[in-house]
Amino acid sequence: MAFEPHQLTAQEQWDWIRRGDATSAELTASYLRRIERLDGCLGAYSRVDGDRAMARAAAIDAAGQGAAPLSGVPVAEKELVRRAGTAWGASRLFAGAAVEASDDVALATDATGAVVLGATTAPEFGLTGFSEPAGRPPARNPWDPATGAGGSSGGAAAAVAAGLAPFAIGSDGGGSIRIPAAWCGVVGLKPSRGRVPALGGQGAFAGLVTAGPIARTVADAAMLLDALVRPEGRARSAGYATVPGDDGEPLLGDAVRGEGRFSLGVLEGSVWDDALDVTVDPDNAAAVARAVAELDGLGHGVESVRLPGEDYPAFFRVLWQAGAAPIPARTAAELALLEPYTREIVERGRRLPAEQVVTAVLAAAAFERRAIAAFARFDAVVTPTTALPPRPLGWYAAAGDDADSVFDRQVQAAPFTSFVNVSGLPAITLPVGSSAEGAPAGVQLIGRPGGERALLAIGRQLERRLGWSRRHPPAFW
Repeated sequence: MAFEPHQLTAQEQWDWIRRGDATSAELTASYLRRIERLDGCLGAYSRVDGDRAMARAAAIDAAGQGAAPLSGVPVAEKELVRRAGTAWGASRLFAGAAVEASDDVALATDATGAVVLGATTAPEFGLTGFSEPAGRPPARNPWDPATGAGGSSGGAAAAVAAGLAPFAIGSDGGGSIRIPAAWCGVVGLKPSRGRVPALGGQGAFAGLVTAGPIARTVADAAMLLDALVRPEGRARSAGYATVPGDDGEPLLGDAVRGEGRFSLGVLEGSVWDDALDVTVDPDNAAAVARAVAELDGLGHGVESVRLPGEDYPAFFRVLWQAGAAPIPARTAAELALLEPYTREIVERGRRLPAEQVVTAVLAAAAFERRAIAAFARFDAVVTPTTALPPRPLGWYAAAGDDADSVFDRQVQAAPFTSFVNVSGLPAITLPVGSSAEGAPAGVQLIGRPGGERALLAIGRQLERRLGWSRRHPPAFW
């Protein structure tokens, strides 16, 4: 091959396979070579499945591309996904243990026809907005390896930004797709609750966690989301989850055309302002101002909006702790294997009275209704994705072992993401800006329930204007 596959979009790679200009095995081998050469100083992957990936690619080449939506295209998946026959890297609690049965997300990924290159680095059980697991290399930011890639899908975002995968499947329970995508300068999309059948939030505590794409372009993100929604390439069966306004048509068309005029809100403040000192970095604020100016110039209607959230900090802390309670560490010896932050969150979650947990769930449901009502007149609401630029490695740990201090630092870094999970709304982060030092600054668009089409169309319009798909971390490109 006379080309570098990582310079192509995922769509272009799929098309090369379809036309016979490249094989899946050639693309897969190229990425595996890049991972071997470059990932040692990046830590994007916690496990590389080279032999398995090459065998699957060869099988796809032999059988033909078929109808599967991603047939033969390489992809990275988050290490929190259980994949049969591999070691699960979610925690030291499972060190050396082989997974017996694959998660629904792994099965759905296989049904898309994609070739999984390996598992990407994440924090223990995905509980933090940074990916610096104890005893293992952290996921570093390709733009500045002295800073972190974010979390919990930090390794996935780093891999995509550095050209170690064309796109990746992440998961998001409080910003875990959008935070690392913003800090690594790529596109990350958290779908509406119920959009993705395999992990759409409805089976997770308080409906917070859903799977979604991380990609370099808006169209690639839509392509991967379409595949997760309809893994076999067929219309969704009656047993799949649905979301409002889903007409069954692929989302990719909206991301490619980028058409339409929309009503946009610009969020003032955050739901954490009454509880913590939240300060938006000037570069992040400038990215929002740039996006709003571009969108206003395109003829979209723009006005400000506020979101009432006086009780939000209290009930969200309860939800976050309660959600950690089922982590399977019961004995003193098992608890000792957990990282200090995880162990404290687990123990706190188990001490919560049932009434307090139920009250928090009900408060979250009431907040969801308020948020949807407050945003109802807008096709999308614009916020910074994060308040702060990428954090230096060790910045969170510098807060000490106290879980409240670490939690507070996470909120101060990213106060605009978790309420979207509580509300079940879709949101996309777009790599609109950067600092003078080159650190990426993302802008978040939050849609109506089931409103991914508007987000993708608006995102594509900004992508055309700003050309971020041509920006890459120079040390890895």
